[in-house]
Amino acid sequence: MSPKFEVVVADFLTEAEIEEPILAPIARIILAGATHEDDLAPLLPTADALILYHDVASVSDASFAIAPRCRVIVRAGVGYNNVDLEAAEARGILVCNVPDYGSEEVADHAIMMLLAIARHLRDSDNSLRAGQWDYTVARATPRLRGKTLGIVGCGRIGTATALRAKAFGMDVIFHDPHVVPGQDKALGIRRAWSLEELLSQSDFVSLHCYLDDSTRHLINSRTLPLMRPGSILINTARGPVIEPNALLEALDSGHLLGAGLDVFEVEPLDNERLRHHPSVLLTPHSAFYSLEGFVELRRKTAEEVARVLRGEAPLNPVSLAMHGGQRRRSAASVTRGLQS
Repeated sequence: MSPKFEVVVADFLTEAEIEEPILAPIARIILAGATHEDDLAPLLPTADALILYHDVASVSDASFAIAPRCRVIVRAGVGYNNVDLEAAEARGILVCNVPDYGSEEVADHAIMMLLAIARHLRDSDNSLRAGQWDYTVARATPRLRGKTLGIVGCGRIGTATALRAKAFGMDVIFHDPHVVPGQDKALGIRRAWSLEELLSQSDFVSLHCYLDDSTRHLINSRTLPLMRPGSILINTARGPVIEPNALLEALDSGHLLGAGLDVFEVEPLDNERLRHHPSVLLTPHSAFYSLEGFVELRRKTAEEVARVLRGEAPLNPVSLAMHGGQRRRSAASVTRGLQS
């Protein structure tokens, strides 16, 4: 018997060896290899489900309108900003995400960037490669113990980052208006009830917030001056949380010692000033990745699709449709304004 359903993998994947054992009994998998929403149009009329990564910047009602069979879109990742939720819900299409696959990796990456900048790793490496032997290139390195790390967004990843920072002896403070009272006590960290309070107390700031209207350009020309002189900013959340020109100004003036960026307002990175700035450490939206984590992401994505196609309840819905009009807040989306 031929598979009953069609599952379109919109982007990113070039093979489906992990998804195949999970979906093959019920569905045919189609690898679209799309880079733009328009590339999906020929495949959508017969698609029962869509798996979406991040190469396709947006999927809108124009796509949903030609996908009458589509039951579910699973965003293979935590964020789902490239899905028009309102349009999907209006057409009865369930939207899900995979909120828990990369928490360890992103937290590790954030701490890695903090350590690399604070301990002048790149300067030391460049000095040695230039034939020098001079420890003073790292002379401004601070002792981490006793320094304050401010975490913006204390969901899964923010929490994991806090626990890692505590192991280094750092004082950890977080700001997240949607986290229930007492989380600070449970984790042994402090709480700031405003972003301004957090920024003014922190030697390092690590962003782990969701991107929506309340967090777009949250770090800007007004908030950056509130950070301590010589502090370090890390972003492994979403690029548009930072206003790039304001960040560059803070770096050029010396107000910030450095910034570690894994995500950017436009991806792939097109800002040449950021690309070549000596005080910026860059990685290509890779914080999520580990060999094991990527397998986990793909497996959980396929399992969520299979659940929905079999008529079972999904584990991680992020839309109102088919759920009695109530949005279920998953742990990874524990805030809409500030989360991991």
